[in-house]
Amino acid sequence: MSNGNTGATNGDMVTETQANGLSADDFALYDRQIRLWGAKAQEQIRNANVLLISLRALGTEIAKNLTLAGIRSLTVIDDNPVLEEDLGAGHFLRDTDVGKSRAEAAIPRIQDLNPRVTVASGGSLAELMTKDQNYYAAFSVIVACDHDFTTLNVINTGARVAQRPFYAASIHGMYGFVFADLVLHDYVIEREQSNMPTTIRPESLTRSVMSTSSKKEPTGRPTEIVQKREIYCPLLLANSSPLPKDILSNRRKLKAVPALLPCIRALFDFQRTFARLPDHTPQDAASFISLAKNKAGELQLPVETLTGDFIKSFMQNIGAEIITTAAFVGGRLSEDVLKVLGQREQPIQNFALFDFETLVSPIYCLYSPPPELVMPALNGHVGLLNGSDAVAAPVMGSAVSAAEVLELD
Repeated sequence: MSNGNTGATNGDMVTETQANGLSADDFALYDRQIRLWGAKAQEQIRNANVLLISLRALGTEIAKNLTLAGIRSLTVIDDNPVLEEDLGAGHFLRDTDVGKSRAEAAIPRIQDLNPRVTVASGGSLAELMTKDQNYYAAFSVIVACDHDFTTLNVINTGARVAQRPFYAASIHGMYGFVFADLVLHDYVIEREQSNMPTTIRPESLTRSVMSTSSKKEPTGRPTEIVQKREIYCPLLLANSSPLPKDILSNRRKLKAVPALLPCIRALFDFQRTFARLPDHTPQDAASFISLAKNKAGELQLPVETLTGDFIKSFMQNIGAEIITTAAFVGGRLSEDVLKVLGQREQPIQNFALFDFETLVSPIYCLYSPPPELVMPALNGHVGLLNGSDAVAAPVMGSAVSAAEVLELD
C-alpha cells in the first residue's frame, strides 16, 4: 500500500497494519493517520516516548495532539502552580486546580483523551536541569515550550548529547516560533516519478539525497521513493547563525524577512541579561529596542525592516497567551514531531516563525556547523553529508549533566 493511497481496500490496510504489529483496534482508532503515512510510520509513532516541558497554552495543545495521535508515553514536566489566569488558556485545568502543580492537575485529563497512552509526571524543572544524557536517551523526542534561552540551551544540550530530536517553541500573543534540532535525521519522500532521475548528492548545506528507488502503485502509476538526510545545529549556534546565502544575495528575499526574527533574538538576549521578560517601562523598552536593532544589523536586514510600530506591537504581546496562536503553533509543531517519528516528509529546518498579524509563517535555515562536524572536516573528513555514519553528537567520557556541558563549552 502506498502512503496516502485512498485506493487501497480496508482489508489490504488491516493486513498491512497487522504485519507491522498494529492491531485491528489500532487500525480503527488511527485510520486517518495510517492512510496518510502508512502502517510502518504509525507503529513508530505508537512506540514513541515524548518528554514535554511546560503545560501552558502551547504545551497543552501539543500534549493533546500527541496523545490523540497514539504515542506510547508522554512525560510532562511543569511544577509551576496553577494560577487563575492559567484557567482560560489551559483546557485541562479547572477552578479547583488553583495552587496545584500544572502537571499534577492536567495529567488525569490528558490521560482521559487516550487510555492507550501512558501519561506521567517527570518531576520538577530544577531536577531536569541536573539530568545527564542517560535521562534524555530514554525519550524519542524532547519538546520544551515557553522557557528562557538559557533553560532551552541546557535541555537542547542534554538532548543533543543523547542524540535525541529536540524542539523549542514559544508564543507571545500574536507571535510565535518553533525551533528544531534533530541532530541527524533520515526521512523518506514518495512522489510521482518524473522524467528526470533524482541524483544522489548534497542538495544544500544541510540536506542530502541518500538513496532512491521506485515502485508501481496498484493503478500502474510509478512512484519514486527518495531517502534524504538533514543535519542540524543546536539553538546556541542557530541563534547567531546568518541567514542563508541565497537570501543575503537577493534583495527581494532579504526585504521579505520579517522583523519578528531579530525581535525574537533580541528577546533571547534580554532574557540572558536580565533573567526575565521585558516590562512595559521606558528603561526596558530602550534596552529591547537597542538589542533588536543590533540583531537586525547582524542579520544584514534593510533598515526599513524594523519599524517602531512592529517593536511596539511585539513588546505589547510578550508573555501573552492567545488560544488561537497556541492551537496553530502547537498543531504545526505536533505535525512535525509525527513526521519525524514516522520518518516521513521534510521536517522543519530549523527556525519557523509565526506572525498572525500579517499571516506569514516562513521557515529559515539558520545553520552553523556544530563542533562535532567541524573537527572531522578539519582532519580531512567530509562528514555526514557524504553518507558516513559518523556520530552526530559529542561523545562524553562519562555521564555529565547538560548544564555542565554548557559550562565546558
